[in-house]
Amino acid sequence: MSLIHTLTTTDTIVAVATAAGTGAIAVIRLSGPKAISITNAVFKGKDLAGQPSHTIHFGTIRDGEKVLDEVLVSLFVAPHSYTKENVVEISCHGSDFIVQQIVKLLLSKGGRLANAGEFTKRAFLNGQFDLAQAEAVADLIASDSALSHEVAMKQMRGGFSQEIKRLRGELVHFASMIELELDFGEEDVEFADREQLRALINNIQSIIRELLKSFELGNVIKNGVPTVIVGKPNAGKSTLLNQLLNEEKAIVSDVPGTTRDFIEDEINIGGITFRFIDTAGLRETTDKVEAIGVERTMQKLSQSSLIIYLFDITEETAEEVQAELDRLNPDKRPILAVANKMDQASPEKLAALQQSITGVLPISAAQGANLDELKQALVDKVTLGKLNTQQQTIVTNLRHVDSLNKTYAALDDVLNGLALGISNDLVAADIRRALYSLGEITGEITTDDLLDNIFTKFCIGK
Repeated sequence: MSLIHTLTTTDTIVAVATAAGTGAIAVIRLSGPKAISITNAVFKGKDLAGQPSHTIHFGTIRDGEKVLDEVLVSLFVAPHSYTKENVVEISCHGSDFIVQQIVKLLLSKGGRLANAGEFTKRAFLNGQFDLAQAEAVADLIASDSALSHEVAMKQMRGGFSQEIKRLRGELVHFASMIELELDFGEEDVEFADREQLRALINNIQSIIRELLKSFELGNVIKNGVPTVIVGKPNAGKSTLLNQLLNEEKAIVSDVPGTTRDFIEDEINIGGITFRFIDTAGLRETTDKVEAIGVERTMQKLSQSSLIIYLFDITEETAEEVQAELDRLNPDKRPILAVANKMDQASPEKLAALQQSITGVLPISAAQGANLDELKQALVDKVTLGKLNTQQQTIVTNLRHVDSLNKTYAALDDVLNGLALGISNDLVAADIRRALYSLGEITGEITTDDLLDNIFTKFCIGK
């Protein structure tokens, strides 16, 4: 377990920092005390030793007299680098052969291959940023929507960490006062005002509740909205999926029961990633395979965050639709009733339907009519339109949720202990538990197993 992070290394790590595969440019990254000297040993151009930080130098990488490639070498001299160590980035041509030859040469000069996430792990251990910010680096790399990018950027810049450190700092003050009382136990003195302590804990718990509540939105931003398209056979579910994805993902047929398993794909709408799932049509069937598909549809419904109930306006009455909406959604998740084949219905029928079912949206999946309105309705259903990511602190990490829950439980024990009048040493122990759990979030308290679990999920060059 560690409270203060320092890293003293004698080895220099090497990794390809760009994605695998042939491209115009590849970047090979080195970090460690010998990063510059190792590169200098194979680089012909300027002498890199003594060159200023944040400079770029043109030259060639050579294995003896053999030229491997013309490159640009970027220097970042400690502590002014991502890892706070000497860092070199070699930009070479993107041939897999060239990249592997250069990496092999660097290893022969004293480097070693980096482990997954080792560059970011070194940055964390050297105090470049805290653990929550380090995890946000991985989220930023994985971000695939405007909102996920925005939230990851805010967390990487310390937005969430500052909130946690502020809460922890306030609690540390009272913990130190109670610990001081233990030193004067025989004199019956009270340094920590119990009413102020209760007020502080109630305030911290209120903030934690808001942070935990934000995880529902944070998880949506980070992982996308699981959205199930459900309805009876031939309602047009597969046609709608194909229209939303703008490709022929699902088989479209007039034969009922064509979709016997779920089909899944993602699309970004309004900066939000939706994971659409086209399911088997809901009906009674004697076909064993189709019956399994219907059963899986119900399973997917229970796992969804948003439901699109698509129905054929020419086949179902308003009463039937409302009954299905109630039956399919006992947990009251966001559900959108979508009336397909509006082009085949009279204006009077459309008007009557919209009066009977609140929020029903008429479309024509085949003709692509009202799809923009459907997309906007989906964004509105997720309620992210009112989300202010610039001001609101949003939790996106399940590890942070676990630590916040443990903190909340420990603070509950502090309040219960104060109410029962238990001894100061037990109250202090419960406060220390809360501080420990908060410290786990930012990395003020860590274990090697925790760090390994986090950083091994990063890519090698990060």
